[in-house]
Amino acid sequence: MIVRLTVDGSPRVADVDPALSLSALLRDELGVISVKNGCEQGECGSCTVWLDNELVCACLVPAAQLDGASVRTAASLGNGALDPLQEAFLDAGAVQCGYCIPGFVVTVADLLEREPHPSEHAVREALSGNVCRCTGYRKIFDAVRLAEGRRL
Repeated sequence: MIVRLTVDGSPRVADVDPALSLSALLRDELGVISVKNGCEQGECGSCTVWLDNELVCACLVPAAQLDGASVRTAASLGNGALDPLQEAFLDAGAVQCGYCIPGFVVTVADLLEREPHPSEHAVREALSGNVCRCTGYRKIFDAVRLAEGRRL
């Protein structure tokens, strides 16, 4: 099927199997490498993106649902430079291997857009769908606190 969608502000067209996942479409067909494919079961959060302004695990969304959709990834932040949130992750030492970071960044950006100064509980709740195997989580929580004061 032909799918027309907007990815990070750019119109895109792809001829895909309707069962292909959004994460596979983005990475394999459209070359969007900021979306990571971790578990393919919606458990790790590495593929988290905004789909029509709602957070989703891209590995769970079939291409058949994407015609006319708008997708934003971590690459949409910062307008070609590092976003203050991304800088906060670096400054807090919250990036180890980096594989999970795009999903964390999208999730935190979404949280901070809705709640500029979230409680610790709200941060933990928002990040409950994201898994990191390298950093532990303290540095990621520190990055959220650093980002609070940096984002507009």
